[in-house]
Formats: sequence, structure tokens, C-alpha cells
Amino acid sequence: MSSEIKLESIVCKNGEEPALNHLDGDGSFSHRKNEVHKIQDGFRSHGDWSVSDSPTTAERRAAASHRFFKGNRAALGEIVSLLFNGNEKQVHGFGRKSGPLVAGTAYCLSSCSMILLNKIVLSSYAFSAGISLMFYQNFISSLVVVVLGLCGAVSVEKLNWKLIKVWIPVNLIFIGMLVSGMYSLKYINIAMVTILKNVTNILTAIGEFYLFRKRQNHRVWTAMFLMITSAISGGVTDLSFDPTGYAWQTLNCILTASYSLTLRRVMDRAKQLTKSGSLNEVSMVLLNNSLSLPFAVLLILVFNEWDYVINANVVRMPMFWVVATASGLLGLAISFSSMWFLNQTSPTTYSLVGSLNKIPISIAGIIVFRVPVNFPNFFSILFGLFAGIFFARAKMS
Repeated sequence: MSSEIKLESIVCKNGEEPALNHLDGDGSFSHRKNEVHKIQDGFRSHGDWSVSDSPTTAERRAAASHRFFKGNRAALGEIVSLLFNGNEKQVHGFGRKSGPLVAGTAYCLSSCSMILLNKIVLSSYAFSAGISLMFYQNFISSLVVVVLGLCGAVSVEKLNWKLIKVWIPVNLIFIGMLVSGMYSLKYINIAMVTILKNVTNILTAIGEFYLFRKRQNHRVWTAMFLMITSAISGGVTDLSFDPTGYAWQTLNCILTASYSLTLRRVMDRAKQLTKSGSLNEVSMVLLNNSLSLPFAVLLILVFNEWDYVINANVVRMPMFWVVATASGLLGLAISFSSMWFLNQTSPTTYSLVGSLNKIPISIAGIIVFRVPVNFPNFFSILFGLFAGIFFARAKMS
């Protein structure tokens, strides 16, 4: 212990030394004087000390108060620092933990909403110009990406003619994929479209085997067999079966698989034609959507959709344009949210969540559009959904 604490332990509250308290009786003055000298000699033995150096009551109280507040300020500072640093760590920890959940939720919501809105535009509003709708959505997406690029919010590669020439075959398949998907959605309910899309995985796997010599394990082929079975049983038990819609969906599966395989072949060459040597997904979104606009205009003129769009009553409804614009923005939101989700998690989790996301889409499509479903068809839909999940898990192994 310090000398200050030792000194305070023998000082009374009134400032008098306890050794002098018992001398207030009948003792003589000389005796009291001798006692005082003994006490002084005792203090001198511990170091230099004089009566003039003895602190007054006010000084002792001030020193004690200073030590008290000094100690409390230090303790309070530690507590405040702990609280703020702890809260900051908790906020950052919560952000790291909630990031994948928020990104995955955004991806699922944008994907579900995009399909539902397209179905509303094509079926509920009875809009028959699928190419014109694709043109409008791609125009909205291109405009938003250009604005974000000019603001510096996203990084976009500068387009050049060499890159465009290489990308044209991919873009033509991309246009066919979008148009066939819209027309199939017009004639078939969402649940069956979701199940039939599983055929795309089978065609892609076959294409990978013949083009890239990529072999799949037996679990993948088992999952493919289950998906084929569910697609056939779903079509047979579909109460709202439409041959035109199924033809469009078959074409969509072929074009979607072709898009994936062609993109894989062209990507390496396309990266070499950019200044940075890479091609991010934002640049791909701009490249696909902007290049599709002149081809879409040509198709609109060839199929005489322009005359239909001018004379259609639905285009005079403000709510129609709200829904059509929202569907275009959601198409772009799917691209951004998928990139965000991939950055927050792994491709394996992304693939599995994409398969699981088909379940709420199918259920929402049945409920919202009041699709007539019997038990065999409903069972086929569920069977197909879980076959898709099994396929995703098999691809992970």
C-alpha cells in the first residue's frame, strides 16, 4: 500500500491524530509534549516529514475527492468504451451474419415477383405482344444500367465492335429464350412452367457431355430421370393443358440450354476483347439487353406486333404500364440480387436456394391465378420440385 493510504488510515474524520485523543485527560503538559515528539520521531523514521508538511483537513478531503473522481472517471471511460465497442462489434457481427439472409431473400422475392408480374401482364391483361413486352423490359434495364454506370454506382465495360460481333450469337439465343419464355407463360400456369424448366438441366448436362466431355455421376442421372418423370406426369394430369404453351416451353428449354452452353464457349474469347480482360455480370446485362433492342424492333415489324400495340386498349391503362415497368425493373433486380447473393455465399448454396425457390413460386402461381389442380397433378408438381432439389444436391457432390 502507498504511504498516502497508510497516513489516511490513522487520521480521524475531524482531522486530529488518534494518538492525541487519549491525552486530553489529566496528563501534564510535558507528558503530552513528549508524546507529540515521539509521534513526530516515528513519522521521521519513515522519511522526511515536518509539521508544516502535514496536509490540512481541506487538502486531505480534496485529495481523496480527486482520487475518487479520477478512479470513477477511468472506470466510467472503460465502461463506455466497452459498451460502444461491444455494440459496434455486435452490429458488424450481425451484418456479417444477416448479409446472406438478406441477399437470398432479395433474390427469391425478385425472382418470384418477376414471374408473377409477367404472368399478370400476359394473361390477366391479355397482352399478346410478347416481343414488344420484351423490348420494353430490356429498354428499361439498359437505361437503368447506363444511368448507374454514369453515376459510378456500377462498373461497366466499354463496348466495342469486336466484342459485339462475338456476342451476337449469344444475344440471338438470349432473345429467343426470353420470347419463348413469355409465350409459354401466357398459355401455361406457373407451376407447370416451373416443372417443365427442369428439362433444361437435362439438355444442359447432355450438351456438356458432347461439347465439353463433362461426365455426371449416377446421382445426377437419377435426378434427371425423376425430373423427366415429373414433367411427363405433370403434363398428362394438367387440367389446363395447352399444346401451344407446351410447344413454346419445349423451345424455351432448348434455347435456355443452348444459351448456357454457347455462353460458356464465347465467354473466354469475349473477356480477351475487353480492356480489363474480364466481363462482369453488369456488363453482360447491358450487352445482352442493349443488343437485343434492334433485333426486337425487327421482330416486332416482321410479326406485325406494332399494329396490335397501337390499337390495343390495354396500353391505354396506366396500371398496365406500372406493372410492365415493374417487371422490367425486377428483371434487372434479379441480376443484381443474384450477384449480391453469390458474393455473400457459395455457388452451391446459390444453386440450392434457386431450386428451393421454385416451391413458393409454384404455390403462389396456383393460388393467385386460381389454377384448377387435381391431386395427381398437384403430386406431380411436388414430385418435380423435389426432383429439382435432388438434382441440385447431386450436382454438389
